[in-house]
Amino acid sequence: MSKRAVQAGAAADVLAPHLERLRTELEIPVDYPADALLEAEAAAALEFHAGPDSVRQDLRDLPFVTLDPVGSRDLDQAFFLRRVAAADAEPARFEVFYAIADVASFVEPGGALDAETHRRALTVYGPDGRFGLHPTVLSEGAASLLPDVDRPAVVWRMRLDASGELLDDIDVRRSVVRSRAQLDYASVQRQLDDGTADELLQLLAEVGQLRIDAQFTRGGATLEVPDQEIERSEDGTRYRLVLREPLASEEFNAQLSLLTGIAAARMHRLAGVGIWRTLDEARPEDVERLRRVATALGFDWTPSSSYAEFVRTIDTSRPEYAAFATEATRLFRGAGYAAFGTPEHPEVPRGASHSAIAAEYAHVTAPLRRLVDRYGTEIALAFCAGREVPSWVVDALGALPAEMAAGSQRANAYERGTVDLLEAVLLGPLVGEELDGIVVESSPTGEATERRAKATVLLRDPAVRARVVGDASALELGAPVVVRVESVDPDRRTVTLSVVSPGASELER
Repeated sequence: MSKRAVQAGAAADVLAPHLERLRTELEIPVDYPADALLEAEAAAALEFHAGPDSVRQDLRDLPFVTLDPVGSRDLDQAFFLRRVAAADAEPARFEVFYAIADVASFVEPGGALDAETHRRALTVYGPDGRFGLHPTVLSEGAASLLPDVDRPAVVWRMRLDASGELLDDIDVRRSVVRSRAQLDYASVQRQLDDGTADELLQLLAEVGQLRIDAQFTRGGATLEVPDQEIERSEDGTRYRLVLREPLASEEFNAQLSLLTGIAAARMHRLAGVGIWRTLDEARPEDVERLRRVATALGFDWTPSSSYAEFVRTIDTSRPEYAAFATEATRLFRGAGYAAFGTPEHPEVPRGASHSAIAAEYAHVTAPLRRLVDRYGTEIALAFCAGREVPSWVVDALGALPAEMAAGSQRANAYERGTVDLLEAVLLGPLVGEELDGIVVESSPTGEATERRAKATVLLRDPAVRARVVGDASALELGAPVVVRVESVDPDRRTVTLSVVSPGASELER
């Protein structure tokens, strides 16, 4: 077994031309048209943005904070939480203030920048930088909720009862806020773990856990899947692949975003105009298949337990968990958007909920990075103010699902392509050596008598996922496996491995 260290990673200058070629292949927008950039710079230069509404509430006295990965500059969200004193006639126990970057105050409907954001739809992230929905003068400057500066924002005020359920008196208004601190997940997690977290962060954990519990009670499910991520060295000269477990602080923060999206969907329904994020229910046959997988891996999924109930009890420390989590991702596929209140789709769609969240849900909390959020936010603002939804919003709704689908496909292809490239470069020095892995996907292939299987193997160091075809007896789901690196091709972003077992054939990705 090879003991060669791969922690040093791949040189950034080696990957650079390959990444540039990949962006060209996928038509990832890099530079902004001159007229769009001029509009962004002019908007950023204005001293104050009143926005489409003439009055902003001043919430600079509330100590908002942001919570993001280390080094983030495109800060969409800031939060402040407080406990409501219990009273006999008062069902509320928590008050959540969620500030969202007010992007619509910087983008003129129908202008050049607006058109460019519709072409991009999403910010695309890669190892060598981000290719933003908006120019950095906005996304990392004037529109970002950076600390210690006044910023225009859309602030949601939501009240929760003692169990974390969202009450009906939701308020959303254009405001001006001032973030007190830019926090990061790892630091917050350390404070929560060692007992040094302040009252705000303790409330974040308390409310976050209540919302997680409420999601499971509704029939939704959250499965912590280790992420295959590209990690950049501090000096920016090298990259490596790692498997990273999500932190509890990330999930608590995500629950605030989900809460706001659920609140927004309520307003869209009441307004009769909206655009929701949707995800179909898992098919019964897929749930049954996953149940058989869990049993084969040695997990105790009782017949009376639903998927949501089972995943709350699963032991994530077991090595077989990676195989189960990989299989479980197949349950929830086909996410999309459903627009309504338009001439083409005037009615609220039936059954258009998000099955993993188990609620009607709208994207409104990441407008710096996601086009659709700007529109979902404007609908909620109009409804809360008793105004008609602006015509520029309604006119755009019909095309948004297709625009978002195209942007997501491009972003996902780039993310997968960058990982494939880094896998090939990292494994280059290891050609001829053997590495440990685990089979995380496996299915029969060819004639039954051939006892062949097609599988995906997950290596731990470097964190590579790769396809293999070989002897079924060596490729059972959850089984440990040893593979040999046969060849790599960075230009094609491919790796060829072989399984070190009798009768195994070459691995194909």
